[in-house]
Amino acid sequence: MEVPGFAHPAPHAGFPEHEMFPQVAYEIVHDELLLDGVARLNLATFCTTWIDDQARRLMAESMDKNIVDADEYPQTAELERRCVRMLADLWHAPDPAATIGTSTTGSSEAAMLGGLAAKFRWRARGGTGTPNLVCGPVQVCWEKFCRYFDVEMRQVPLRGDRYLLHPDDLREHCDENTIVVVATFGQTYTGLYEDVAGMSAELDRIHDAGGPDIPLHIDGASGAFLSPFCSPEVVWDFRLPRVKSINASGHKTGLAPLGVGWAIWREAADLPRELIFDVDYLGGHIPNFNLNFSRSGSQAITQYYDFIRLGRTGYTRLQNAIYEVAQHFARGLAAAGPFELIHAAEPTKGIHAVAWRLTPGAHPYNLYDIADRLRTRGWLIAAYPLAPDRENETIMRAVFRHGLTIDMVDLLLADLRRGLTLLTENPRRLPLDRAHGGGFTHNATPETP
Repeated sequence: MEVPGFAHPAPHAGFPEHEMFPQVAYEIVHDELLLDGVARLNLATFCTTWIDDQARRLMAESMDKNIVDADEYPQTAELERRCVRMLADLWHAPDPAATIGTSTTGSSEAAMLGGLAAKFRWRARGGTGTPNLVCGPVQVCWEKFCRYFDVEMRQVPLRGDRYLLHPDDLREHCDENTIVVVATFGQTYTGLYEDVAGMSAELDRIHDAGGPDIPLHIDGASGAFLSPFCSPEVVWDFRLPRVKSINASGHKTGLAPLGVGWAIWREAADLPRELIFDVDYLGGHIPNFNLNFSRSGSQAITQYYDFIRLGRTGYTRLQNAIYEVAQHFARGLAAAGPFELIHAAEPTKGIHAVAWRLTPGAHPYNLYDIADRLRTRGWLIAAYPLAPDRENETIMRAVFRHGLTIDMVDLLLADLRRGLTLLTENPRRLPLDRAHGGGFTHNATPETP
């Protein structure tokens, strides 16, 4: 039996001809993965990077359960339904027990389901033109949704010193073919919350003046698991009648492992029946309204474990602790260099992230240089341009998550200060640019033939 990886390279260009011992295959893959960054030090990602032992056990015990096989795995399906009801209650649905929702592979799939439901509702109201969607700076999944499902994307450019979509932007961009306004509750670029209540009030005024009756979808990928516990006074969810659907990411601030998102509708009637398929599968009739089909039930099961283990008290304690860690970093950052804070992890204003830019003026380095220096110490922090019409402005953002302690943040700040000193004393002849500074991006650029 051949032993690739020792005497000659492992297969990589074509399908392998021969088998190998499992331990050898494991070592080949394991050793290659040593070149990846350390997930716990990746402050560019929103995703969960710390999971307790009990959650890992549940994942391992249920990874072979197909969540669509409700006849074969009825309790897995029941745990998913319980999560839907719990989230409907958390987000103030009028009747949590009677509403409808689903787990997904992530918040991107959940967002697309919310967009599809809005498009079908618009069509049922008699819409006949080209459907459009109004939004501000959004995650790339919305660009994909509009391209894949033939919807015009009306992304409102950033005006002046604004970082968000504002209520007074809506009237100019909405019309009778607007299927939905997407409000981002925890913006990807800065972590800030958009003013959902203000948008709802503005859409009410547009309708009261004889304009179209336009619903809201909330992209709560990050904020939907934070505000209910850390800023419950902020009104953004189903307390606003105009909010018809919410997507959220269980594997971000929901604390679940990678691979689970949630789409919840205000009422069952807000999900058009045409989107629900009655699938005859393995002897049972299964209602399905996902873009995917077969997938492991382990992520939804572990999300339920998180819900019952932590409850409101535990989520509040943990999320507030993460805000405190992020605020500690923000204070240290402000004292470390010529930085202007955009978001300092204030719970009523956004998620537990910190976003900043360089102060105006000449500096011997740029943000890409700083990100590159931090990478040499293992820290992965995003530097990237803002959304249209401010693409020429670069910012940095660090997302703080469960598992990152004050002590680790102090080490990060020490590495930052050392990096700034080095860059000041030894300035680069040519500062790094976006192409050489890590390649982090929020936008999708279509390939053209």
